[in-house]
Amino acid sequence: MTAFYRWEDDVLHLFVRVQPKASKDEFAEVQEDRIRIRITAPPVDGKANAHLLKFVAKACGVAKSNVQIKNGETGRNKHLCIESPVCLPAGIERAG
Repeated sequence: MTAFYRWEDDVLHLFVRVQPKASKDEFAEVQEDRIRIRITAPPVDGKANAHLLKFVAKACGVAKSNVQIKNGETGRNKHLCIESPVCLPAGIERAG
């Protein structure tokens, strides 16, 4: 099992390090126990978190309401929960 994600039934738990104000939105390299996600939004007034949720939801083929920040609301290291993802980012395999 890879350290930056885990499955609990149909919920994908993703451990990320967010890099705001990047040149484009993308999943990047895995560092230690987190995957880096670069987003274009600045870390001001919750814009980066909102943009992150929208980007991850689109990448996983789910509604924004199916993606939640479980931990790390104000920091760069975050724990995301994605309910029943349809698509998976590179490097993530479905459980079972």
